[in-house]
Amino acid sequence: MFGMAGFQVATGRIAVYAQDHVDTDRIIPARFLSMVTRSGYGELLFADARKQEADFFLDQPSASGASILVAGTNFGCGSSREHAVWAIQQAGFIAVISRVEPDSPGYSDIFRQNSANCGLLLVELPPESHSELIHAGSGAEVTIDLPNQRVILGEHSFPFEINAAIKDQLLQGLDLIGTTMVHENEISRFETEWTSFAPSR
Repeated sequence: MFGMAGFQVATGRIAVYAQDHVDTDRIIPARFLSMVTRSGYGELLFADARKQEADFFLDQPSASGASILVAGTNFGCGSSREHAVWAIQQAGFIAVISRVEPDSPGYSDIFRQNSANCGLLLVELPPESHSELIHAGSGAEVTIDLPNQRVILGEHSFPFEINAAIKDQLLQGLDLIGTTMVHENEISRFETEWTSFAPSR
């Protein structure tokens, strides 16, 4: 079986970056994509934004050790790059919580799929629930219960929706190869029984 550590229930502190439409180039600038390894991206997370935005959220003491990133709506838009997901994970984050609006998804479709393939949990909350996390601020402790699809902040519990296939993939800790190898027996049987349809001579 090819996979990662499955996600069940996790508790951690949040780091709040309540910006909307954060694209992948802000998450990991394009000039870093030429690296030939899959490691070393955590320190490059928001590399340019950290220099350009005063009092950047990751540099605040309250965000130290945070493992859950709280973002705005349409997070991860722009170009497709798994590096953005790698940078988030290698910086110590296990999940991202965004805001979903009637006219704006919490995440771009490509970023959503890349995250699932890499084992990064993406949670979407409606504005009312999301604002509670924003108000709590960086450093607040949150629990994400994936089996029951709930985000817990103190005495408050916020339900969230997630694609059933992605949820199962995350619970089992399966990457793309792992989700294929679940069907290893069927694949082997097909390969044994399949005969070429090439025309005989």
